[in-house]
Amino acid sequence: MKRRDFLKNIAVGSVLLNVSPSLFSQDTSNPELAQVQGESPSAITKEVIQILGGMNRFVSKGDKVLVKPNIGWDRTPEQAACTNPDVVKTLVELCFNAGAKEVIVIDHPCNPARRTYIRSGIQNAAKDAGAKVLFPNDHKLKNMELNGQILKEWDVYSDFVEVDKIINVPIAKTHSLCRVTLGMKNWLGALGGNRNQLHQNIDLSILDLAAFFKPVLTVLDGYRILTRNGPQGGRLSDAKLHKTIVAGTDYAAIDAIGATFFGIDPKELPFLKIAYENGIGEIDPEKMKIEKRTI
Repeated sequence: MKRRDFLKNIAVGSVLLNVSPSLFSQDTSNPELAQVQGESPSAITKEVIQILGGMNRFVSKGDKVLVKPNIGWDRTPEQAACTNPDVVKTLVELCFNAGAKEVIVIDHPCNPARRTYIRSGIQNAAKDAGAKVLFPNDHKLKNMELNGQILKEWDVYSDFVEVDKIINVPIAKTHSLCRVTLGMKNWLGALGGNRNQLHQNIDLSILDLAAFFKPVLTVLDGYRILTRNGPQGGRLSDAKLHKTIVAGTDYAAIDAIGATFFGIDPKELPFLKIAYENGIGEIDPEKMKIEKRTI
């Protein structure tokens, strides 16, 4: 069954209505991660995907793919508040090379989308690669059964459930509420409604969202990371060149590696500790199977 058909069944109340998030967790028996450092955002993105077996492992011929970057803020790439545009462009190109019939790039920003899309550089980069760049349209919001521990339902942009595959492409940043924002928190950009309500129990909320959207691949942009005044920053001094991309299928493991970029022990982050306790991924870097390269 295609992913979009599967999620559509959830929306109309299939037998999976009461399923728990653990069903959506990744296979943690042999976590596969790739971590590459280098000067070029495009080159290190290509390298991490090659290490994992190539984009053909995740995208099949004829797939409709959604690439979900963080385009949340009216900031330039140098300010490190949004995903690096070269990383997004490269992933779109790799999807088409793997046979995707269509690639969509979309986010629901905190600042107005028509500003963030342009200033981040992502709109032009994604279009140059052939992607269909969509603005969030409230007419396309659908109330979806999330079946989470605390999020039972929420308004989700239908673009995210009408595709075959989703690739999550967050940027690594500090966050005033949950210390860091990485892959799992990136799913707030797929939602409508009053998202501030989610901050009341942010750790369980982001776990519920990650379990629902279940990306086939997470690519963490650590080329420039935002080390202060996250999640939007604003000063060039808030950003730091880290020149690293991490990718894999275990989204908890990737967030755990991302935490280490800021000198944070992953076990100190409640959302990662809860994920591990519920069998959702590995969060101890010493137990992960990671191939690291510098190019």
